Amino acid sequence: MKDVKKVFVSCDNTIEETLTVIQRGGVGISLVVDDQQRLVGTITDGDIRRAILNKIPLSKKITVLLDCRPEDYPVPVSMPYNTLHEKLIEIMSEKKLKQIPLLDSDSHIVELALLSELVEEELNMPVRAVVMAGGKGQRLHPLTKDTPKPMLLLEDRPLMERTIKQLRKSGITKVNISTHYKSDVIIKHFGKGDAFGVDIDYVNEDQPLGTAGALGLMKPMDEPTLVINGDVLTQLDFRRLLDFHRHHDAIMTVGVRKCEIEIPYGVIDIDDVVVKRLIEKPVKNFIVNAGIYLLEPIAYNYIPKNVNFDMTDLVNELLKANHRVVCFPIQEYWLDIGHPENYEQAKEDIKNGALQLEK
Repeated sequence: MKDVKKVFVSCDNTIEETLTVIQRGGVGISLVVDDQQRLVGTITDGDIRRAILNKIPLSKKITVLLDCRPEDYPVPVSMPYNTLHEKLIEIMSEKKLKQIPLLDSDSHIVELALLSELVEEELNMPVRAVVMAGGKGQRLHPLTKDTPKPMLLLEDRPLMERTIKQLRKSGITKVNISTHYKSDVIIKHFGKGDAFGVDIDYVNEDQPLGTAGALGLMKPMDEPTLVINGDVLTQLDFRRLLDFHRHHDAIMTVGVRKCEIEIPYGVIDIDDVVVKRLIEKPVKNFIVNAGIYLLEPIAYNYIPKNVNFDMTDLVNELLKANHRVVCFPIQEYWLDIGHPENYEQAKEDIKNGALQLEK
């Protein structure tokens, strides 16, 4: 990366500002520099997502994250500018890195070595996607009287067409679609997927089997499976999710969102009949399921066949078996259109540019 300055931040920048730099830079990292452009530290996309899970306010200075670096890497990994490519690849492989800052003799940052440039990156992600599109969408009735929820229009195209195109853009070409309600509408539109650059197989549920039950009807996969609800709109880069999943050696990664709910009343803390304090309309923060999952093949061993089974059941079964389940906070655009007001919000977001549709 020659134009390395576009991922520079200073110690005065906030976590939120650093996140913006990472997203605009497009390489998953920002470089914290001093006023002489010498390297102070590195902040990755994963660092910020973990900070969100740890409830660190995004308004805090980025130095908060630098001060709590893992013991394995108390100082940022960097190499001299003239390091051979073979050596860089060896270090990245050893330390599970995708970027290394390259410095001159005075510790100024000259370039950023990217694994994706040193090694030809796979065009296709080694992942199969499953789009859950069997629900009746009863909360959206009468819009869903003759149209399955994932086929509702955004501008002039079905919602799920946008999802399929986004999967293809991320390099995912093998897609399963789980159907039940009005399955003929979905199959007629997408066919085998040729027109969309993907290979589509269908799994029809004769009766609803829950949010994970359809996976039990499929042959076990040899590669990780990305599962996404058919009514979810997001601008998440699925490669970031896969990187996070691999970095944490997870059997299952659950996409999550931060949700704030304002209690519309004054809340009273009491001890027996004694009032300890009164909090007017407090805001409660929760981490909620975003309907996006990444599973390793072993997870299929815990999914029963032809039984109603939800993703919550799968998570609990994996945890009982002491498998590693992690969560991935989604900071990018995300919206579940399962409610009429959310469907209207999606249309409005397209008009004002908050949501960019794949062409």
